[in-house]
Amino acid sequence: MGSINPALTGFTFRGTKLRWSDQAFDDFNHRIRRLTGRSWGVSMAYRIDKLAKYLRGWMNYFGISDYYRPVPGLDQWLRRRIRMCYWKQWRRVRTKVRHLLALRTSKRRAILTALSRKAYWHLSRTLATQTGMTNKWLADQGLVSIRDLWMKSHGYT
Repeated sequence: MGSINPALTGFTFRGTKLRWSDQAFDDFNHRIRRLTGRSWGVSMAYRIDKLAKYLRGWMNYFGISDYYRPVPGLDQWLRRRIRMCYWKQWRRVRTKVRHLLALRTSKRRAILTALSRKAYWHLSRTLATQTGMTNKWLADQGLVSIRDLWMKSHGYT
């Protein structure tokens, strides 16, 4: 009986470090893009629930990896994708302003951002959306942090 090929399991070795393979990482990014697609017409609660299940499963399998470097960036990218989905879901200027004001964004910032004709991805990184849809607010909505899952799997929390 021979040894198991690490490429078939989704892991590779870089020196003495165990890392997820590039193919596994590409599959992960593709699946996250599908789950956070703007045109997927589901409620945000359903989307975040499906996303949380997928992230927990992925991290339970690939969390043994020693590769931490991309994790904070992935976490930021995921939150930005979710902000983009909320922005698309709110659709009208009036609705965007109302939601941003409810999230304690300044009135001027809320109005100027809601009136902007820039794309959803661009506006998901503006001051108004980030001060309104804070990381804490996203966590309260049920969004799971990839960084927290990685830290937990390595015994840091």
